Amino acid sequence: MNDGEGTPAAAGQGRRFGPLGTALVIIPTYNEAENIKAIVGRVRKAVPEAHVLVADDNSPDGTGKLADELAAGDDHVHVLHRKGKEGLGAAYLAGFRWGMEHDYGVLIEMDADGSHQPEELPRLLTALKGADLVLGSRWVPGGRVVNWPKSREFISRGGSLYSRLALDLPLRDITGGYRAFRRETLEGLGLDDVASQGYCFQVDLARRAIKAGYHVVEVPITFVERELGDSKMSRDILVEALWRVTTWGVGERVGKVLGRDRAAGGPRDAEASDRPAGTPRKNA
Repeated sequence: MNDGEGTPAAAGQGRRFGPLGTALVIIPTYNEAENIKAIVGRVRKAVPEAHVLVADDNSPDGTGKLADELAAGDDHVHVLHRKGKEGLGAAYLAGFRWGMEHDYGVLIEMDADGSHQPEELPRLLTALKGADLVLGSRWVPGGRVVNWPKSREFISRGGSLYSRLALDLPLRDITGGYRAFRRETLEGLGLDDVASQGYCFQVDLARRAIKAGYHVVEVPITFVERELGDSKMSRDILVEALWRVTTWGVGERVGKVLGRDRAAGGPRDAEASDRPAGTPRKNA
């Protein structure tokens, strides 16, 4: 699909996409007490019918308690309390499982710090009507970053470019974390064997979706650097991403030489994709 709002990265001709169902916005948190109320409020205003799941990693600053207070006053807000800080990938995987167990049709990744603007979420959901996965992209025409130092932009652009070349992926922003998945897409990605963390987690899911033949669309977004709290970017995250991307790239090239098809899963048939998603259950 490409109606001027997004850039297609995999062919979707001949596919029929069913209704989206109810959306769940998953917001992982660790020490985001300064941001959590504002970001949840913006999501609820931007897409009132959507639900929000705050996946808190036992934040010492009381983020989880603040999220509980929000949930107590709004039946569209839910909280998943986790035992401790285990990384972005683990938090999202836990959120995905929670969302699928509660029958949501769309699962969305969003940062807690406001860098992913909730006001742009309707554009992602519109694009998802004709796609399996929509990526909010900083590096397609119309996308941009605000208040980033040149060094940070260089790392981000360089990471996406390296991943694109190493993994042979037709994506401009592979490391971005503002994404909307159809439930069926996540079910077909083999999440049980995803072990990557940090920004590498985003590369992993994108490559799985492309290799499995899903229709992926990139939609331009404006990424705004956080104003409150501390960034979770670290040297360990960058090292893990470089190591894993290189390993995946070498493995896929060896597999091609040996004639093996490493893609797992794939889009469901057209009839299955027309099945409406169920109605989510309120957390007991």
